[in-house]
Amino acid sequence: MIRFLLIGIALVLAFPAEAAPIRLKDLVEFDGVRGNDLMGYGLVVGLDGTGDGIRNAPFTEEIMSNLLERLGVNVTGEQFRPRNVAAVFVTATLPPFARTGGRIDVTVSAIGDARSLLGGTLVMTPLNGADGQIYAVAQGTIVAGGVAAEGEAARTVQGVPTSGTIPGGARVERELEFDFAGLDMVRLALREPDFTTAGRIEAEINRAFGRRVARMLDAGTVALDIGATRMESPAHVLGRVENLRIEPEIRARVVVDQRSGTIVMGADVRIGRVAVAQGGLTLRVEETPLAVQPNPFSPGETIVVPRTSAEIESGTDAALAVVGGGTDLSTVVAGLNALGVAPRDMIDILKSINAAGALHAELLVR
Repeated sequence: MIRFLLIGIALVLAFPAEAAPIRLKDLVEFDGVRGNDLMGYGLVVGLDGTGDGIRNAPFTEEIMSNLLERLGVNVTGEQFRPRNVAAVFVTATLPPFARTGGRIDVTVSAIGDARSLLGGTLVMTPLNGADGQIYAVAQGTIVAGGVAAEGEAARTVQGVPTSGTIPGGARVERELEFDFAGLDMVRLALREPDFTTAGRIEAEINRAFGRRVARMLDAGTVALDIGATRMESPAHVLGRVENLRIEPEIRARVVVDQRSGTIVMGADVRIGRVAVAQGGLTLRVEETPLAVQPNPFSPGETIVVPRTSAEIESGTDAALAVVGGGTDLSTVVAGLNALGVAPRDMIDILKSINAAGALHAELLVR
């Protein structure tokens, strides 16, 4: 058996098109228009023997006892050993302007040693906000995101069966107290702060209203004066400005994901004039086990003698070439390809070019 210990890394180069006008609502967040996180602790029942082990998760027995006692069942002193219940955390996001009686999605995750939540039902669970108040109540059948199968001596799992969702599984019981209609000024927070983009947003809003109603505060904030717009309410103002088209300014950026070997380069990436030499290293391991048998009719047993040979080959004909010179992305990639650079070596080369000060872009390594 021959094994080649080589790390293969896929290379993906994204060539984004020139920046096109984008709706304002896709570039900014409006002050006060946001969701709020909710969390609760509940119990899932109806599992097919894949729930918590009570010895390893005593909190499951505690919440189950409290639930039964609230229903009028006295379980004091009793010992539970069911395998069809599991303790879970329930999380959700209360969207802005949610009203009482509305439905929201929830995520359910096991916190004990349950093996699967597939087919389980979440019992009524209050969802609390950061202030400790109950804003929603969740209940329903869980849609698990994985599957597990097992036998006497083997078990296989695909996906994550210990986590699932309940679409529309929570009903809003309390509304957030926020007087949006009484705002005199709304701030627009850019998702990607940039002075040029903020200036364009200011100019486009002022052009749409024909007067100075917007003012850039910094690279990430534009203030919108509601009173100066002469419209009825902030809702009418934002309904008018959110569909304005803005051409954002995109920073030159190179994103490297070392785990998957993905490289994404922006169209504005430039590389200064730099010399690059690239070499390779290959490790080859060969296993040739030998079976040694005893003589016929003699006592003994067959023995397998391992034989391994290892060899390292290093590339000695690495080329040295000049790449860059303020060129655009297509020329840079063509220069690296001319060296015969393998995808797995591209990440190291980009790091070295950045360390040499020749990469005129922001390098993000994840």
